Amino acid sequence: MASQNVSFGLSEDQLAIQELARKFTEDEIIPIAAHHDRTGEYPTELIRKAWELGLVNTHVPQKYGGLGLGVFDASLVSEELAYGCSGIQTAIEANGLAEAPLIVAANDFQMKKYLGRMTEEPLMAAYCVTEPGAGSDVAGLQTKAVKKGNKWVINGQKMWITNGGKANWYFVLAKTDANAKAGQAFTGFIVDGDSKGITIGRKEQNMGQRASDTRGITFEDVEVPEENVLGKVGQGFKIAMGAFDITRPLVAAGAVGLARRAMVEATRYAVERKTMGKAIIDHQAVNFMIADMAIGIEAARQMVWKAGWLKDNGHRNTWEASIAKALASDVAVKSACDAVQVFGGAGFNTEYPVEKLYRDSKIFQIYEGTSQVQRLIIGKGVVDRVMK
Repeated sequence: MASQNVSFGLSEDQLAIQELARKFTEDEIIPIAAHHDRTGEYPTELIRKAWELGLVNTHVPQKYGGLGLGVFDASLVSEELAYGCSGIQTAIEANGLAEAPLIVAANDFQMKKYLGRMTEEPLMAAYCVTEPGAGSDVAGLQTKAVKKGNKWVINGQKMWITNGGKANWYFVLAKTDANAKAGQAFTGFIVDGDSKGITIGRKEQNMGQRASDTRGITFEDVEVPEENVLGKVGQGFKIAMGAFDITRPLVAAGAVGLARRAMVEATRYAVERKTMGKAIIDHQAVNFMIADMAIGIEAARQMVWKAGWLKDNGHRNTWEASIAKALASDVAVKSACDAVQVFGGAGFNTEYPVEKLYRDSKIFQIYEGTSQVQRLIIGKGVVDRVMK
C-alpha cells in the first residue's frame, strides 16, 4: 500500500519557485559571483532584481505583502541561490533572520509597520544578537536596555552583524533584568536604523562570503518606544532562539547548495582532466570522493526537508533543525575541500571556482549556532528521547 503521509515529490508550485530561483542563479548570480568575491562589493542591484521576483522576504505572510512561503518551500530557494554564491545568498536572505523573530512574536501593528515595508521596496534588515564577547554563550550578552518613562534606552555593542551597514531596522536582543536567568533576562526590540545613537562599524574583511555585509554595531543611549518591544519583556531569549527553528533549516539548505556546486564542478573537471591515459573520474580514488559528496548532499537535503516539513505542519523542529544544520555544514566543508583536491593545483588557483567554494563553506559551521552548539542540542535531544 502506498504511503499516505510521506512524499518525496514536489508540487507544481514548489517546482515553479525552485525553477525561478535556479534560473535567477544561472542568469544573474553566477556571472557576477567572482567579481563580488574579489571586491567585496555589496550586490545592491542584484538584490533589487531578486526582490522584484519575490525571492527576498519569502516567508513574510501574504497579509503583509509577502509570499508567505513555509520553511520547506523557502529551502528550495535557499539551495538554488547558494549554488550560485553563498555570499550573495546570505546577503539576499539575511532579511529572513531579522524577520523571523517578528514572525514568531510580533503583533499586527509591528508586522504591518516593519514586515509590510519590506515588501513595498527592497529594504534590508539585520539580526543583532552576537557581541564581541558573546556568541554561542547568549547568556553572556552585555547589551542592556533600561526603561525610562515610555521608552527603552539601549546601550551596548553587537558584532558580526550581517546586513549591519545596510539595515533599515534591526532586531536587537538586550538584557533587561540583570538578576534573572537567561530565559527571562532578555527582551527583543525592533530598532529603526536611523535612530540617534547608532554607530555602524567598518565592513569586515572576511575569509569567505565576501558579498555579504558584516559589521559591528554600537548602540549608545538609543531610545526605543515601548511599542517596539517584541512580545513581552523577558521573552527575548525564547523569541531569538525560536527564530532559529525557521532559519537554521534555510542555512542548511544553503550549505547543501554550495556542496552541490562543489560536486558539479569537481565532476565536470574530473571528466575532462586526463591522467595516465584516462579521465581522472575513472580513477577509483577520485570517483569515490565524488560519490561521497553525493551521499552527503542527498542525506543533508532530506534532513533539511524534514526540518522544514515539521515546522510548516505545526510540530517543534528544534532537534531536526540542528541535525540539518550540523550535517549540511559539515557536508559543505568536506565537499568543497574535496573539490579543491580533485582539481589539484588548479583548485588552489583563483581562476577556478572551487577555492572560493572552500573559503565560503567554513562559515556554515559557525554562524547561526556553531556545529558544536548544534551537537549539544542534538545530544540532549537524544538523551531526552531515549530516557523518556
